[in-house]
Amino acid sequence: MTKTPLVAAFQLPASDPEAGLVLGPDSTVLATNPAAQNLCREAGADGVVNLLPINTPALINACITQGRAIDGVECRLPGINLSWTFIPDQASGQVLARGRDATNEIRKLDEATRCSRLYRLITENTTDLISRHAPNGRFIDATPASWRLLGYWPEELRGKSLEEVFQSSTVNGELEEARNRLRDEGYATMTLEIIHRDGSRRWFEIASRAIRETYTGAVIEVVSVSRDITARVESEENNRRLADELAHTARLATLGELASSIAHEMNQPLATIVNFASASQRYLKQAGENPECLERVDDGLQRITHHANRASEVIKRLRAFLRKGQKRTAPISINDAVTNVKRLCQWDADKNRVVIQERLTSSNPVITADPVLLEQVLINLIRNGIDANLETHLDSKSPSKITVTTCVNSDQEILVEVADQGPGLDETGLRQMFTPFYTSKPQGLGLGLSMSRSIVEGFGGFLDARPAKHGGLVLVCRFPPLNSNKNQIRPVQGDRPA
Repeated sequence: MTKTPLVAAFQLPASDPEAGLVLGPDSTVLATNPAAQNLCREAGADGVVNLLPINTPALINACITQGRAIDGVECRLPGINLSWTFIPDQASGQVLARGRDATNEIRKLDEATRCSRLYRLITENTTDLISRHAPNGRFIDATPASWRLLGYWPEELRGKSLEEVFQSSTVNGELEEARNRLRDEGYATMTLEIIHRDGSRRWFEIASRAIRETYTGAVIEVVSVSRDITARVESEENNRRLADELAHTARLATLGELASSIAHEMNQPLATIVNFASASQRYLKQAGENPECLERVDDGLQRITHHANRASEVIKRLRAFLRKGQKRTAPISINDAVTNVKRLCQWDADKNRVVIQERLTSSNPVITADPVLLEQVLINLIRNGIDANLETHLDSKSPSKITVTTCVNSDQEILVEVADQGPGLDETGLRQMFTPFYTSKPQGLGLGLSMSRSIVEGFGGFLDARPAKHGGLVLVCRFPPLNSNKNQIRPVQGDRPA
């Protein structure tokens, strides 16, 4: 008995651009259209049946059983991705399969899926808080890091204002300034001290970017990245404290090294006071016989007062030099600072047969600095010069010289130069001399010049060195001028004293 072939229940127009196949209940191909044949050739398949998904029999059964079409079934082949729709005809049990090339569509969908997965991976695991805000600052959304950084879950933050979350005495003004910068420049950064939900104080560094409407340019949203920098701020504060302790220790060490000079400076007025007091006593005893002796007593008392005040000033300078506490910046005459430091170092220089020569500019420039730290820098530079001179002139009968020069260059920068007559340094030594703990002295710690450079940079200046023209080394402090005193500084070509 011959089996009668099934008649296709669907018509397949030859002009249909999509591939069409009529499938029987057992998945046999009953009819195809030209588009299906063309697609078979493009895909390099042995037959149109190989264009179908591997689970086609199950799909045909589902269509017939449930009486519904199944759409968007993917079939991935080498070099091409197809999307199939299965439409059932329950009367005949046949199914119309329509397929199209969905390679670009599926590729874009895969890329979007990967991007979404990556976005979720980053946002859910980053330690920084990424948040979206309305133009008025209210939270639109936030990443899960909000719980650790702020004490709020993302669901709790939605709709809350920044002022409500970032509780701080200064937050309102800083947020308003940030909004103005976002409106004008589209980008803003700020550092805030905030109060965490648990009551602890934390420091945040926040960078925000404005999202604008395409046509009007109005800010419609703000994206922010917030980072907890509490540990960094505390570390910087601790470093500043340790630096102040180190500077104070260095001043104590310097005082010990200058003890003989200080003793000499104190001994002179005290000895003078004793002499005038003894003379005044003798004149008082003779006052009954010679009234003119009272005038000499008055003159002696005046001189005693003068030299007592001089000794008092020495003590005040020492106490100020040893002062420990917060930095106190003020306008300082650089010439006066050099003169005071020379007086402190004079006895040490005399003991080592070193002449400290001053070449001070007549413009009397002023800088903004801490007077104690400035004196510490100048003492370090002068004593460094004294030590350098000793290396070269230890056995010399004639005294060596250190020249301290102040001047103002054409850029209105104030310069203090300390030139010695020592052995100097080569290029390697010049590069390394400001490195902490680098020293060429057997008893040196290698901290003086390094600390001096840090102090000068804290004043907005710079400390550098260069070889002197006739041997030795020149240490140069470069300071910016005090703005309010620029009119007092009148640099001319050749302002350096001759």
